[in-house]
Amino acid sequence: MGKEHEIWITRFFNEHLAGVGNAILALVHVHPEHPGRPWENYITMQIVVLLIMVVLFAFLRATLSVENPSRLQLTFEAIYKFFKKQSDEYIHESDVHIPIFGTLFIFILLCNLIGVVPGLASPTTTIYVPCGCAMLSVLYYNYVGIRKHGAMYIKQFLGPKWWLAPFMLPIEIGTHLARPLSLTVRLFANMFAGEQLTIIFLSLTYFIGPVIFMGLHVFVSLVQAYVFAMLTTVYVAGAVSEEAH
Repeated sequence: MGKEHEIWITRFFNEHLAGVGNAILALVHVHPEHPGRPWENYITMQIVVLLIMVVLFAFLRATLSVENPSRLQLTFEAIYKFFKKQSDEYIHESDVHIPIFGTLFIFILLCNLIGVVPGLASPTTTIYVPCGCAMLSVLYYNYVGIRKHGAMYIKQFLGPKWWLAPFMLPIEIGTHLARPLSLTVRLFANMFAGEQLTIIFLSLTYFIGPVIFMGLHVFVSLVQAYVFAMLTTVYVAGAVSEEAH
């Protein structure tokens, strides 16, 4: 995102924490184009989202109650039960994977929605953020697949018959390489297009139009977070499936 669109929180980071930003980038051998302003909107907004999640979960944990659950607790219990039900349809003993599914869903949803707040921006409208989430998804499902099946995980790429292996291997590799691209483009394109449409119509209308398009933006944000989490569920199911091996 260009510097001319630098939001207030990014400006604060650049004015007071530029040294910290440059030090972090140096650790990964990245040299910012403007060393005096290394922070970008999508980075600072992810930090904000992570802080919101930490505070939210800390508060939730401190107020957990069996006898008198709060609305917040009931909301998160509903999210857990929903992903539990969905995961059980695909994965045996899915409990161990629900934390990653739920975390991805909540993180992406908050990233999508935070741009609705005046003065803030949705980090998922910058392609690096969807790409990072997609890489996490791909690394995770391959990790759990290898952890469960060991060296036999490679059989997933070879097909049901040994003589099909020369044909199936390049197809399966291409399929797995396309997954992070698909996850990235789907999330980025929908959120970027949705935000641009919302901005355009907000500038053309005054009351009814903004309400409708803000509601549409919230709906799209929810759907995209759900789709990302559920595709990750499907990928994990394929990686740990006994039938596939």
